Amino acid sequence: MAGVEVRGDNVDGVGDVGRALGGFLRARRDRVAPEHVGLAAGRRRRVRGLRREELAQLAGISVDYYVRLEQGRATQPSAEVLDSLARALDLDVAERKHLATLAAAGEGPAPQARVSPLLRRLLAAAGDFPAFATDHRLDVVAWNELGSELFGGLADPGRRDRNNARFLFLDDAARSVFPEWEPRAAEAVGQLRVAAGRYPDDGELAALITDLSARSAEFRRIWAGGEVVMCAAGRKRLRHPVAGPLTLDYETLHVPASPGETGLVVHVFSAEEGSAEAAALARLRSS
Repeated sequence: MAGVEVRGDNVDGVGDVGRALGGFLRARRDRVAPEHVGLAAGRRRRVRGLRREELAQLAGISVDYYVRLEQGRATQPSAEVLDSLARALDLDVAERKHLATLAAAGEGPAPQARVSPLLRRLLAAAGDFPAFATDHRLDVVAWNELGSELFGGLADPGRRDRNNARFLFLDDAARSVFPEWEPRAAEAVGQLRVAAGRYPDDGELAALITDLSARSAEFRRIWAGGEVVMCAAGRKRLRHPVAGPLTLDYETLHVPASPGETGLVVHVFSAEEGSAEAAALARLRSS
């Protein structure tokens, strides 16, 4: 974007473990309603969630130590402190894991993605199931024909960006592919946050997040919420110009990493046999 100065401090905590830990704690603290932990909300409160001293009291730690954690001046808190903070903030399993990763200062150097010949053969063999594989930066690194077509033309780099986050936030076509755009966008941001916590030294990942922050107000808004998302399973709504609107089941399959490589995530979609969605996918395959 012309005229925009992209700086590393545009996004809270990217590339800085201390700031990432503090930013995550701050975002989660803002989420907790005082009345949900037995505190009076009151009209004169200047924060929408808990005050620092309130969270410190709930977690059983000193206010000064908590302030230093949030400001990035204290790092690597003990497991006991992390557990107390997680309980006070009512973190779910994914959020607890992310907090522990941040406290441990990540998982080492950023790995590189490698798509094995076997994985490519598996994707091709699963031709009836739209599928694609992503790395920790949300780069789509492999796909089958049906997956390519259903998700905006992955096989043709001229049709869409192969990074799912850039596609979602910088390409208007994403809103046609994903009619429920907001939850898909939130998933992407939450996954990038997890990756940034694991690999704080990944310059490519930091550059991607910073660029999206500079170019997309919606990305900045969602990032500020501090959401954490790990790939799972469920149902998603899609739209295709030939197949029409589709509601498909999906599973995420994790491919283990070899030393020095990143584990990949394979996203597989399917429709119930005999359903309208199955018929629509059959039409798409034949086209």
